[in-house]
Amino acid sequence: MEYVEPVLGISNCLGTPACKYLQYHRKLNDYVRNFKRMRDELNCKMEDIQLQLKAELLRPLGKIPKKGVENWLKAVKEMIREAQVVENKVSNGRYLCRACNGKLVDEKTREMKEFLDNAPNASEGLAMDGPSAGLPLPTSELVGEEAVRNEIWACLMQEEVSKIGVWGIGGVGKTTIVKHIHNDLLKQQRFERVIWVTISKEFNVMKVQDNITSALESKEYLDKEEDKLRRAAILSEMLKNAGKHVLILDDVWDKVSLEEVGIPEPSGSSGCKLVLTARSEHVCKYMGCKVIKVKPLSEEEALILFLNKVGPNIVQSPTIMPTLKLVVKECAGLPLTIVVVAGTMKGEDNPRIWKNTLGELKERIGKVEAEVIERLKFSFDHLKDEKVKYCFLHCALYPEDFGIEKDELIECWIEEGFIDYMGTRQEMKDKGHVILKKLEDNCLLENDTSQFGLHVIKMHDAVRDMALSITRMNPRYMIQAGLLLEEFPEKEQWSPDIEKVSLMYNSISEISIDVLPTKCQQLTTLLLQHNPIKKISISFFTNMPCLSVLNLSFTMIKSLPNSIYELKNLTTLLLHGCYGLRDLPCLSMLQELKKLDLSETGIEEVLKGWIC
Repeated sequence: MEYVEPVLGISNCLGTPACKYLQYHRKLNDYVRNFKRMRDELNCKMEDIQLQLKAELLRPLGKIPKKGVENWLKAVKEMIREAQVVENKVSNGRYLCRACNGKLVDEKTREMKEFLDNAPNASEGLAMDGPSAGLPLPTSELVGEEAVRNEIWACLMQEEVSKIGVWGIGGVGKTTIVKHIHNDLLKQQRFERVIWVTISKEFNVMKVQDNITSALESKEYLDKEEDKLRRAAILSEMLKNAGKHVLILDDVWDKVSLEEVGIPEPSGSSGCKLVLTARSEHVCKYMGCKVIKVKPLSEEEALILFLNKVGPNIVQSPTIMPTLKLVVKECAGLPLTIVVVAGTMKGEDNPRIWKNTLGELKERIGKVEAEVIERLKFSFDHLKDEKVKYCFLHCALYPEDFGIEKDELIECWIEEGFIDYMGTRQEMKDKGHVILKKLEDNCLLENDTSQFGLHVIKMHDAVRDMALSITRMNPRYMIQAGLLLEEFPEKEQWSPDIEKVSLMYNSISEISIDVLPTKCQQLTTLLLQHNPIKKISISFFTNMPCLSVLNLSFTMIKSLPNSIYELKNLTTLLLHGCYGLRDLPCLSMLQELKKLDLSETGIEEVLKGWIC
């Protein structure tokens, strides 16, 4: 197989006129010099446009790149990457004849010149006006929460109130109410910008700064800045330049220093407002907010919401209604619990099952927050198919508040073996969409739209807490995703009964021999994607005999350790986006390997004998 590419290259050259063939042969060095010059010119042009675009985006805020500029920059990056591949081939003598090399660099030079000729004209502007205030957020209909909504709105309209804290128990509807406020502000156009940022349980200053600048479409200004103080100063200037705005911080778990993050203190004179949602009244008071509590729904409001979600057939059943009302009462007026339980019981017309449901909910009693989790767990327990349960729990492996692309998630389910083998891959994907729809109908997953306009699914934070409570027991998972960890978890955290480990989206750069886990006999899944990992200890994989899924995508590894041979049960090895990866060990010993993703890596071909 190693001679196939050179032979194909020669056959391509044979179709070239003899005079041109000789020219490629004799003037190879000239072609290479011209190629490098054109590549350098294209690279400089790309950097110039990036700098000019940044300058246009900075003042005033609210500008966004023109679509053509974005597409050109994306295509040029790919072209420069392809040019590097060509240079590597030529410099390594990958082709047997000089003429073939000459033709290869000449063709790529012409392609680069075409890109250079079609570069965006900076004099015509590289950016355009974006949405004046922001984009509306997807949300569900409010039931019985108009009083709180009106109170928040009234505070926003009062000059003397600059900070508003909306608090209440998890699942009571804080985020939904404030989403409606966000969308109302966009419609009313009383503020120049409305900025929504989710904080989440694992607070990290740099992550919050990145999220705010992303909402301002100016994240690139912080990308290369690592000093927290300078980042805060840059963000502060950005927010001052954003004009009269409302900054909404959703899901604040603990006290946040606005100064440390770089959020200017809101005041009546600036016309800027801060709104935050939290589970703790103390957090709101500490941050100097006007405190507004979101209370559970009244029995009447709760019943209306439940009946809206459970379906018309149930509403018309006199034999079920008495039990149904008691079930609603057990939901304690919490909209999230009401919606989830109603989704689980939708279409159920058997009175005995309703009575059994009532009994189960009555048993789930404990502390207030624990009660919420237990009531939500009812819906999980009623997923009849064990593999569907595993599909749901897999979503908890992603970071909190993470938007998961549906197709990517279904691919993961297939790789994990949660979807039984069918005749074609497409049939398995279709089955995945059926499972996804079931989880959405049961209100365990929510539809959302990413900042790039992609349709994604999310877990409500209370639903994720429920999933995490399950994975701490059985099945046993270790989930530390999206926490910006710089160190690999210590040995003590690796228990022998762990089945899945997710360390994705962190800042881990090395896995050394000192942090090797004890023998993880039951570990089947290890997710390390989106970490700047450069080095993995040579014996790291020795203690994972049952590992079947290994994801190292978008890491900085250059090679795999030899202990990869020990993974006799590995079925899926994902190395997508490992641009520095140049070499692969022989993988023929991995008899169970079914999927190997080398896309966007430095591996140019898989030689015969590398895989079976």
